[in-house]
Amino acid sequence: MLMLGLTIGGTSIGLSLYYRLPILIAWSTPGASLLIANVQGFSINEAIAGFIVSGALILLCGLTGWFEKLISKIPFQLASAMLAGILINFGVDVFSQMNEAPWVVSVMLATYFISKQIMPKFAMLFVLVSCILLAWQFHLVSDTGLSWQVSEFHYIAPQFTLDVILGISLPLFIVTMAAQNLPGIAVFKAHNYDAPVSSILSVTGFVNMVMAPFGCFSINLVAITVAICMTDEVSEKPSERYWAPIAGGIVYLIMAIFSSYLMNVFALLPDALIYSLAGIALFSTIGNSLQQAVVASKVSEASIITFIVTASNITLWGLSSVLWGLIAGATILFIQQVFKRKVVSN
Repeated sequence: MLMLGLTIGGTSIGLSLYYRLPILIAWSTPGASLLIANVQGFSINEAIAGFIVSGALILLCGLTGWFEKLISKIPFQLASAMLAGILINFGVDVFSQMNEAPWVVSVMLATYFISKQIMPKFAMLFVLVSCILLAWQFHLVSDTGLSWQVSEFHYIAPQFTLDVILGISLPLFIVTMAAQNLPGIAVFKAHNYDAPVSSILSVTGFVNMVMAPFGCFSINLVAITVAICMTDEVSEKPSERYWAPIAGGIVYLIMAIFSSYLMNVFALLPDALIYSLAGIALFSTIGNSLQQAVVASKVSEASIITFIVTASNITLWGLSSVLWGLIAGATILFIQQVFKRKVVSN
């Protein structure tokens, strides 16, 4: 967590400042889930080697520009639908948590909607404050067993083998590109930003290789969090929204230094508060994404299918629902274009 925090904080600040775009980097959550299932039987030294090779493959995608050329063919409506499909479950979870903590979630929702009318830019700050006060008032958090800690660096020598490349590097690379970088790029397209995709991949791949021996398993473009940085609540001027990920990067750096302590603190927070806070923060983004997905009638059906499939839990043949949603939408568009050409030719 120390190295992940320093790495994603530093790259988020550096890339956002250099390109004057809201570029936020994060660690791969699906990649972490994959590692939990796949690293059994490998030593920590072999796992580190797997992280290095995965970073090298991402760097290769950035240097060659292959991934950016492929992504440029995706209509922004499908990208918006895919983003909405990724985020919709976070919005649904807000109301699902009412079964567990109805009063807590209700107060957070009321705070959000009232704040949106009075001071929209600070709505989430008010929700966060109310979240903390509610946790304290309802005795939902206990500081038992907490002690102040500062994280420390630890170098781990890599041990390369063919099994590591096949069992860790390739799956981690595929998951990071398909389930993380792809949705991250979709967010840029959905908000009409011309992101330097290849350069971002080159930077994240190279930094991942260098930092892997210290425990940085995978970093990538983020979709959900950066979507929050691209709303009107951040700034009405899209050209000024890059300050949001810079602020986020600073918080990541602080988190890195005290990551050992913060991990214990977050473990004490009830799920209802965490899920509700995340979902409420994404309300505006979900609405904007759905609106953009159906803005053009000629691709609305493909967008709707993309949204539904992405929001599902399908993991057929080991591929995530994010990738299946994009495949489904692109297939429908292809079929529509083929039949349209036949009609025109006849």
